[in-house]
Amino acid sequence: MTIRVIPNYSLYGVQAQPGWQSLFDFEWIPQRSRPYNWKIRPHKHDALIQILYLTQGAGEVLVDHSKVRFKAPCLVLIPAQTVHGFSFSEDVDGPVITAAQRPLEALVSVANTELLPHLRKPSVIPLGDVSGQAEFLMPLFLAVERETHMQAAGQLTAGMALLMAICIQMARLARVNEVTPPNADSRKSAQIEKFRSMVDAHYKEHLPISHYAEQLGISPGQLSRLCREVLGVSSIDVVNARVVHEAQRVLVYTSNSIKQLAYVLGFSDETYFCRFFRKHTGVSPREFRTKAMAAMIDQ
Repeated sequence: MTIRVIPNYSLYGVQAQPGWQSLFDFEWIPQRSRPYNWKIRPHKHDALIQILYLTQGAGEVLVDHSKVRFKAPCLVLIPAQTVHGFSFSEDVDGPVITAAQRPLEALVSVANTELLPHLRKPSVIPLGDVSGQAEFLMPLFLAVERETHMQAAGQLTAGMALLMAICIQMARLARVNEVTPPNADSRKSAQIEKFRSMVDAHYKEHLPISHYAEQLGISPGQLSRLCREVLGVSSIDVVNARVVHEAQRVLVYTSNSIKQLAYVLGFSDETYFCRFFRKHTGVSPREFRTKAMAAMIDQ
């Protein structure tokens, strides 16, 4: 009888080291897969979690006894102790982060225990319909890459904090991509999450509600009824609230002029923006900035 032993690696092709020796590592998918002819044989990492962000190409991942096909853009999460292997197309590209699972979980558990299940379950998360959230991913991955190559004070702390931010984005994206919700309420919530994700990506463009509805495969009236049922406000209220939120944030945390802010938020002129802001807040942008700054000083 032949006993098959699953190889245990830190990074594929490198024999495993104790998990405490390196808390996170960064590389690009072709660096590891090209020397192996784009095929990574089944193996596991005792103490390490891997997060792949495919920006180009396609492939198939073997997770334990199941095979899942994927196509860029997507995220692939492989927790520690998971037997896995990959078969990539030759045009594949994107970053890979390998991190010590237990320290990352310890950090996440302090901040938000709801994230832990997402770190412990293998997953493939398509990103084609959630550009509003996905656009924040690459800057986070590139920041981790900088920290990986940096010998400076706080490098470990900064890197782990960035990893937690990536985990938060992954959890959000996983929620948006729930395609088989267990009941009607979950289905509606998933549609709302997709709508809000699209609004996050395009609110500065002042797109009509019909555009969002078309992307969701429903009518503008259905979208507004859905928003009222789940959120208690209309679909246009959701878009306007996002614009107001960004305007308030910029007024408090930057010294941008009102004219500059109006331009950044996609308004044709300062006067139109000021009318819009007063209508939704009851005060002018300048009044809001003055009161908000005074309140921060008094705290």
